[in-house]
Amino acid sequence: MFDWWDEIDKSQECQRFIFHLLAVSYAFVSFVALVQLCRIQLRVPEYGWTTQKVFHLMNFVVNGLRAVLFGFYKTVFLVKSKALEMVLLDLPNLLFFSTYMLLVLFWAEIYYQARSLPINKLRPAYYSINGFMYFAQACIWISVRLSHSPIAIEFARLFISVISLCAAFGFILYGGRLFFMLRRFPIESRGRQKKLFEVGFVTGICCACFLLRCFMVLASVFDKNADIDVLYHPLLNLIYYMLVEILPSALVLFILRKLPPKRVSDQYHPIR
Repeated sequence: MFDWWDEIDKSQECQRFIFHLLAVSYAFVSFVALVQLCRIQLRVPEYGWTTQKVFHLMNFVVNGLRAVLFGFYKTVFLVKSKALEMVLLDLPNLLFFSTYMLLVLFWAEIYYQARSLPINKLRPAYYSINGFMYFAQACIWISVRLSHSPIAIEFARLFISVISLCAAFGFILYGGRLFFMLRRFPIESRGRQKKLFEVGFVTGICCACFLLRCFMVLASVFDKNADIDVLYHPLLNLIYYMLVEILPSALVLFILRKLPPKRVSDQYHPIR
């Protein structure tokens, strides 16, 4: 019944086509993020690195890095050092997490300000969480390099699964709070419907992609046939990366395509 799937996985031509298709798709999303970053800079050149600018810059970096990795897929998947292979494949996952946690941070600041709550601890919390995540992942890479133990490799996948679940929870918590707060605004409020659409759809998209990543990475720990980052599963790679990174990134960039006003609004915060 699934002979066609096995034939595609074993075909060198199909592998080349699928991995190059992923590289082109990532390069396109990266280019879109760069163009949007340039448009924002031209619109508000007098302000520094705002949350919006950093978000688009990190999208450009993450998707560009993925494009390079899939463009040289044989070199990446067939690298001799397992630790180096994990660094190349896991680092974009961490950067993707940091990128979209900026949205959670931005929404949390809006929600706290609307409730007249202090926001001075939000950014330190964001930096602390990310710092701990990168430090823990670096320790895992070193452990894999020194021990060559399959347990360390499985633990690394579990770690990616856990942080993906935490990211989904962050979007549900602050995206949901902001959505329901906006719903209580008067119906005639200017921009209410647009903001509801923006927050609701971005929350749903990001929750879905992080939950799917969590379950797929967790499944690969217990079932080798579900392993994603291997050369002989090109079709699974195509479906997985399209659903958890390429399509979500493209949709979020499209939804958040509006340029900031020339004068700073209450919702446009520079990164300090």
